[in-house]
Amino acid sequence: MNNIRVNINDALGAVSQNAIEAMASEVRSSVNTLLEGTGAGNDFLGWVRLPENTPDSLLDDINATARRLRGECDVVVVVGIGGSYLGAKAVIEALGNPFSVYGDSKPQIVFAGHNIGEDYLYELQKYLEGKNFGIIVISKSGTTTEPAIAFRLLKAQLEASAGRETAARRIVAITDAKRGALRTLADEEGYTTYVIDDNVGGRFSVLTPVGLLPIAVAGYDIKALLDGARERQKAILSGADKSAEVYATTRNALYRSGKKIEILVNYNPRLHFFAEWWKQLYGESEGKEHKGIFPASVDFSTDLHSMGQWIQEGERSIFETVISVANVDHEVRIPSDEANLDGLNFLAGKRVDEVNKMAELGTRLAHVDGGVPNILVTIDALTERTLGSLIYFFEAACGISGYMLGVNPFNQPGVEAYKRNMFALLAKPGYEAETAAIRERIS
Repeated sequence: MNNIRVNINDALGAVSQNAIEAMASEVRSSVNTLLEGTGAGNDFLGWVRLPENTPDSLLDDINATARRLRGECDVVVVVGIGGSYLGAKAVIEALGNPFSVYGDSKPQIVFAGHNIGEDYLYELQKYLEGKNFGIIVISKSGTTTEPAIAFRLLKAQLEASAGRETAARRIVAITDAKRGALRTLADEEGYTTYVIDDNVGGRFSVLTPVGLLPIAVAGYDIKALLDGARERQKAILSGADKSAEVYATTRNALYRSGKKIEILVNYNPRLHFFAEWWKQLYGESEGKEHKGIFPASVDFSTDLHSMGQWIQEGERSIFETVISVANVDHEVRIPSDEANLDGLNFLAGKRVDEVNKMAELGTRLAHVDGGVPNILVTIDALTERTLGSLIYFFEAACGISGYMLGVNPFNQPGVEAYKRNMFALLAKPGYEAETAAIRERIS
């Protein structure tokens, strides 16, 4: 099995090993609650055995659809918000070449429906002019405001440029099996469709067609991604792998000791959007009932020249979880320079990754000395298999951690508050009372 190694030695200055061991019965109870489906939100546990329950026939079908879109489209727009886009974006960015966007590789994968930026949508539509493009629209209901606006605009543009019949072939809907506005439209127009199961929440959906189809369209191996997740699922559920339990226990012990903010740190720029996915996973799962660790993230060494100062010497309410990638894909060595005006000849002949690893180690030592506990999560490399394993590790730890915290990790009631106010301010039918109340409040 590909390795994920969790090292908590640099967290033990803030909490003792004895304190962590004293939580053993609590973490075991939380694990049992998750596996037996006896806790709050147990109707959203479809992700727990999702990797092993995903048939190869579904992956073959997704790959066939991906090949068709790749063959027909210069650009594929993925329309979704939250878990309906972050998981796919995280994996695509982690595996991809950041400079491919400046080349002519096809198709380009772009995203929409994750904001309500008028300039963003205008500029996207201008970019798509004259291009053969397709759409993957992801929404259980089809009525979520941000993706619904984007899809309405892009669908009209695609039908106008390519014709309704071609548009129907280039639009794929990932939605509810039976109900909802998007399901109705997909059935009427004959779109290719995939199902978002009712028992899988959006932030846990990256290993479903929600994430798998965009990842496959981008050209990556979704079977290897699922294989990595399957291996990790089997090890965690059998009890052979305790890494998720160790991570969940340690972060809860730190939280109870007064460390209220967790900063996910990476030293590989490809992991920026993986951290964005992680922030949604933990923030939306644990931030309830005035409880929960606040999830933040930084990209080092870039942010060492800004946020590094606050982390080193700011309020001691934080801890860090560092994702360390043991092996990189390419080798670049630093050349010698006769003039040596920059004073870097002491690095001549060294690999850039060696310098990066020493920056990582030096920073961890400095932060621990400065009173910032560190959890170290090491992975072998950024591959499909390893990313599948890492995704499942964080999902499992999130479920365990949420139950240790005493909340329902699988709902998100707070997300609805802004929607009610927005609909009232926009005078949506059915919100007349709320509209009147808000107008009085802000008058």
